[in-house]
Amino acid sequence: MYDIIIIGAGPAGLTAGIYACRANKKVLILEARSYGGQIIKANEIDNYPSKPHINGMQFAKDLYDQTIELGANILFEKAIDIKDSKDYKTIITNKNSYKGKTIIIATGSDNGKLGLENEKELTGRGISYCATCDGSFYRDEDVAIIGNSNNTLEDTIYLSNIANKVYLINKKDTFEDLNGLLKELSDNVEILYNTNITKIIGDKKLEQIEVKTKDESRLLNISGLFIDVGRVPENENFKKLIKVDKFGYIIASEDCHTNIDGIFVAGDNRTKIVRQLTTATADGTVAAIEAIKYINSMKEE
Repeated sequence: MYDIIIIGAGPAGLTAGIYACRANKKVLILEARSYGGQIIKANEIDNYPSKPHINGMQFAKDLYDQTIELGANILFEKAIDIKDSKDYKTIITNKNSYKGKTIIIATGSDNGKLGLENEKELTGRGISYCATCDGSFYRDEDVAIIGNSNNTLEDTIYLSNIANKVYLINKKDTFEDLNGLLKELSDNVEILYNTNITKIIGDKKLEQIEVKTKDESRLLNISGLFIDVGRVPENENFKKLIKVDKFGYIIASEDCHTNIDGIFVAGDNRTKIVRQLTTATADGTVAAIEAIKYINSMKEE
């Protein structure tokens, strides 16, 4: 029996593990893929206090090593269901099942998709969801990126230093330019406003995309397409038990409590206004402290 079982080894989950271990709790962390979550895709982190210019993978490794050193048990298994037995919870994975007094769901979110034919088939063959991961494969070639967030602009600047030409496709007529990045775009970036991608063309690899505005459509000959159209919370396996909003985010306020006593949520998979590295680690802190308080209250009963 574990005191706290954490689902997800991203910044929120690992931070929760650190706080739980420091409180002398028996901790299990379950991770379906690799530790670090989305932050491992960041080429450079500049907005985390006291860690300027750190690589995302290095940040994740430091956090992972710290959690292990404190005594957390981390297993790479995918959690597929949660059973609530009041006094304890059972997590069922693709390999085993584990009992815990409390659970923290810190599964984060996944890449949003365009939902077009060929998108899945050509992922890794010209289509990518991470410019900093795969941009170097398209050196001196023509590429496109779709999105309208601050992250899209950061990725566009990164790609413009590698590729021959970058088509920046925005379904809207404005960008979420929080840091004034538009003015930093170089001459090899062509912005297409009010434009959507309607076709992905290619057999064994990406060859073209069809883009369409209200008045016209055109074909772009590109080698790479980078998709940055938001995130999808990874809560699908827990929706039978845990309440989510219409977008699939677990409903919780700043105390990270879910609708089930003893089950908490931390990170990008919960309802919140801001989703940043700092808010993920803050959630991990709060969720762990609330779980510890819950366990201590069980002892008093």
